Amino acid sequence: MSADDPEFIAAARRSYDAIAGAYRERHPDGLGDRPLERGLLTAFAELVRAQGSAPVADLGSGPGQVTARLHALGVPVFGVDVSPRTVELARRAHPGLRFHVGSLTSLDLPDASLGGIVALYSIIHVPDEYLTETFAGFHRVLEPGGHVLLAFQSGDEDDRSRLTERFGQAVSLDYHWRTPETVTGHLTKAGLRLKARVLREPEDDETRPRAFLLARKPA
Repeated sequence: MSADDPEFIAAARRSYDAIAGAYRERHPDGLGDRPLERGLLTAFAELVRAQGSAPVADLGSGPGQVTARLHALGVPVFGVDVSPRTVELARRAHPGLRFHVGSLTSLDLPDASLGGIVALYSIIHVPDEYLTETFAGFHRVLEPGGHVLLAFQSGDEDDRSRLTERFGQAVSLDYHWRTPETVTGHLTKAGLRLKARVLREPEDDETRPRAFLLARKPA
């Protein structure tokens, strides 16, 4: 992390540091008991394994449950999260896996070094003006043929909201709600090709649909 990071990155780091423990307790499994999400992650893992042996980066890895699930699926994987406190908790919970502090908007990785990228509910904090640049970074670090799996809350129209309190802690988090079409447009501008799109309706206490996009860097 750097003093030159945009303010939204610094705000996300402070906010998730403050709520890291409570977030892990509230979300003990990153995918919950939802078969659709688990099936999509399994399909992603199969595509990555078929491509080769290059590792996957779980960007916005949080407490590390998705990283661990990918590892269990036979994928070489490491986690990256903006919050040092969250990374510390992930390392404790999954001592056999690698977790690093970093930002999905400025990946400190060599060109063409990854077989895949997972970013589940992490692009929601990235403003529109940074999104194409962020996906261009994904394109740079992916090997030809590498895949990206995104998940994000969607809605009928693109909008945003700000959260100033969560789990009893003061936070400063902007949430950007986008349609699948909007995110697909940014992926395309960055040179990534959409391969599949899934939209799941809200369940239980959810208020927004969940969108899943699978994209690929051309071989």
